[in-house]
Amino acid sequence: MTTKSAAAAARATVYGYPRQGRNRELKKAVEGYWKGRVTAEALRATAAELRRTNWLQLADAGIDEVPTGDFSYYDHVLDTTVMVGAIPERHRAAVAGDALDGYFAMARGTQEVAPLEMTKWFDTNYHYLVPELGPDSAFTADSAKQVGELKEALALGLTARPVLVGPVTYLLLAKPAPGMPADFEPLTLLDRLLPVYAEVLADLRAAGAEWVQLDEPALVQDRTPAELNAAERAYRDLGGLADRPKLLVASYFDRLGEALPMLAKAPVDGLALDFTGAAAANLDALASAGGLPGKRLVAGVVNGRNVWVNDLAASLSTLGTLLGLADRVDVSASCSLLHVPLDTAAERDIEPQILRWLAFARQKSAEVVTLARGLARGTDAIAADLAANRADLASRADSPVTHDPAVRARASAVAETDGRRSPSYAERAAAQRAHLGLPLLPTTTIGSFPQTGDLRAARADLRAGRIDTADYEERIKAEIKEVISFQEKTGIDVLVHGEPERNDMVQYFAERLTGYLATQHGWVQSYGTRYVRPPILAGDISRPEPMTVRWTSYAQSLTEKPVKGMLTGPVTMLAWSFVRDDQPLADTAHQVALALRDEVHDLEAAGTSVIQVDEPALRETLPLRSADRAGYLDWATEAFRLTTSGVRPDTQIHTHMCYAEFGDIVQAIDDLDADVISLEAARSRMQVAHELAAHGYPREAGPGVWDIHSPRVPSTDEAAELLRTGLKAIPAERLWVNPDCGLKTRAWPETRASLEHLVTAARTIRDELSRS
Repeated sequence: MTTKSAAAAARATVYGYPRQGRNRELKKAVEGYWKGRVTAEALRATAAELRRTNWLQLADAGIDEVPTGDFSYYDHVLDTTVMVGAIPERHRAAVAGDALDGYFAMARGTQEVAPLEMTKWFDTNYHYLVPELGPDSAFTADSAKQVGELKEALALGLTARPVLVGPVTYLLLAKPAPGMPADFEPLTLLDRLLPVYAEVLADLRAAGAEWVQLDEPALVQDRTPAELNAAERAYRDLGGLADRPKLLVASYFDRLGEALPMLAKAPVDGLALDFTGAAAANLDALASAGGLPGKRLVAGVVNGRNVWVNDLAASLSTLGTLLGLADRVDVSASCSLLHVPLDTAAERDIEPQILRWLAFARQKSAEVVTLARGLARGTDAIAADLAANRADLASRADSPVTHDPAVRARASAVAETDGRRSPSYAERAAAQRAHLGLPLLPTTTIGSFPQTGDLRAARADLRAGRIDTADYEERIKAEIKEVISFQEKTGIDVLVHGEPERNDMVQYFAERLTGYLATQHGWVQSYGTRYVRPPILAGDISRPEPMTVRWTSYAQSLTEKPVKGMLTGPVTMLAWSFVRDDQPLADTAHQVALALRDEVHDLEAAGTSVIQVDEPALRETLPLRSADRAGYLDWATEAFRLTTSGVRPDTQIHTHMCYAEFGDIVQAIDDLDADVISLEAARSRMQVAHELAAHGYPREAGPGVWDIHSPRVPSTDEAAELLRTGLKAIPAERLWVNPDCGLKTRAWPETRASLEHLVTAARTIRDELSRS
């Protein structure tokens, strides 16, 4: 299946690599810098060593061309904002005073200045900092980071390719700056931005770059003719530059669709395309477009977003088909490996045979190298690899870990009525008001309270055997008592137990459900220095015993106020796990929903009157192409209703969502049929409240008034003003008062102050309403 030209062309590369280091050294260094324990010089030295380690690991594995520029202290879109000089006005003084401190001020805010808005990177659980632009925005080139990191890699004797967020995607991800007209379209600034990109490209060429990758994942979404024309113009102009490196335009996460023929004809030197999942349609589309004669194709045939081993034979078949469609075919993962953990070798608690089903970043890099070798030299050159791969795939398919007949029988027996609540919402709302007796503008929190060093130390002590279970549980009880006491003294109306026993909102439940695998070192960046360990959904799901009832009931025993039961919803359990790829997502979602349904019923039976089922990932998992969305939303909302239906009318069901664009799913939010929804809204100044109002959302809602991803403490006046804005969209009898999200990442001093201000603001607005 190989030819002389294939042998000359087939090389291995990747688009990006995990940033954190084997032991999350970057997280520790950045947080140490924020706390004043690590100097700027030490932070930069740690970052440089992590980059060096990553590049050398890739090169040692056989990667022919390493990426540069993908490393970030916080976020690569924020890095692009710095590269093009699009610093918001409110942050310019900080950036001018100290570039590093100003960078972190844009990411996290200060007590005086709000940060940039944060939202999800396409349909992943990675969060990026949203650029803020207006008609007067000016751009200036700052290529120091990109040039510096390229030079570091070249100094190691490596072939390196800088990776940049492309100009079209950058503008399509941006929002109008505060005070700008809401209908301002940042893409109108393209002609102003392109000369800055041209300058950066020239600087990279002068520094030794042969190729530069420009990532344009926004083009896999539905795009208007005007947006496609803008992209065509961008790459006509950049491709026509006299002083530039070779340009590789990359897309991933889905099929390019109508953008593919345009990019194929653009005067660029190569395309990098995803050929996994829904993006497999790129193969037929590329053939229909006439291929890429005279150009380079980087084929993403190893899934960069999931952790299952690649089907090497199937990928080789795809690569063989692609050989005739481009001048040169190289092999890569489908997207940056930022979205998977670093190395399976660190996992000691997963059974060795099951571990062979898994591939993290280092293993995926090895798969890319194997496929490039097979493409260049033929299957005989990788015969042993192919045989081992077939055995691993068969082992997984035949394993009892993956199939539970009882779970499948229960899922098959579900009737449509099992996913419908009765009576109507209006009747339920009346019953809940009578039962709960809450005031106007009731206050609550989202669920978690600060995870202190003492709590983390207690979990570590339990794992290490330094304390026994009884000692550990006494510490948990003490923390719950403190959380309940604080909330009562502060005057919060609906309390939470604070979740001190939970390590993560998905992992905690995954460890108590059959069918999941937990990792010890499978860290993945969610945002900034926030890393999570997504569990691995390997088999059919069931709940052996109650998971939350004990601690929720204990908290309720300490107060007369209602305490919310807190669960993570089925879609989020899938989205924030590495989900199985051997059955439809809808089937897996229904299995998880049935397990959670049992927990909801047990909480209600134990006396819990308010139960929150969080679905922050509902919007995140929305397919990037509108044609695929209706089917997804049908099964996703059905799974939520299956979880929450069957409770009494006076049991109030809450849900929560955060850090996403909600306008696209307002009807789906309605279809959940939850009684109350809490939503992130502080950074966007209550945008979601107006989106709910425009839809005619009939239920109760709590748009957040405290941005918990910033260390700043909102004043009472600030929270009250946000509530006044919210009241313009949501009637007072349906408006709740709460933070944007859980408080796990915050410290106790800012939590106390912020919640006291939040409660005072609610009382202030209640007084205003009573006088009006």
